[in-house]
Amino acid sequence: MSHTIVTTETPIAAPLIAPGPAHTLSVLVNNEPGVLMRICQVFSRRGFNIDSLIVSEGRNANFSRMTIGVSGDPQGLNQIIMQVGKLIDVIHCFEHTSDNSVTKEMVLVKIQCSPTERSMALQIAEHFSGKTVDLTPTSMIVMLNGDSPKIDAAITMFSQFNIIETVRTGKMVMARGEQPT
Repeated sequence: MSHTIVTTETPIAAPLIAPGPAHTLSVLVNNEPGVLMRICQVFSRRGFNIDSLIVSEGRNANFSRMTIGVSGDPQGLNQIIMQVGKLIDVIHCFEHTSDNSVTKEMVLVKIQCSPTERSMALQIAEHFSGKTVDLTPTSMIVMLNGDSPKIDAAITMFSQFNIIETVRTGKMVMARGEQPT
């Protein structure tokens, strides 16, 4: 039995469907088994792929907050928002834009760097307000947070080293002011 190892150097095939504009949805749900599956089925039936998904229990343990990043046609997305809002256990589903919300991501980047390259890697981390969370003689892990363009730029700068691995959270969103998320 052979296994394929995928690394950051492995070329990724181009998507079959050109992605549309990015959208961020916030869904408040009852904290019950099967809710996530029912919501994912709505996206699947409509031919939308979920780019990122964060689910966490709310301040009240009876509820969970889902932040879903998707790309696609805005008209189709409006239909999905209405269908998700009608599901059992869904309290509400909103789309958030940068005008009405704060959106952040986090990434852990593990790079291979020699002691002579370390100062350059640390300067990059500092420039992007990153923090070194692990350091060995031959590698380091940097934690960064910010908006998507900042994370993308940092990863581009770290690509001058051998990037061993990245783990990215996807978008976290919170509505500005007193409006609910």
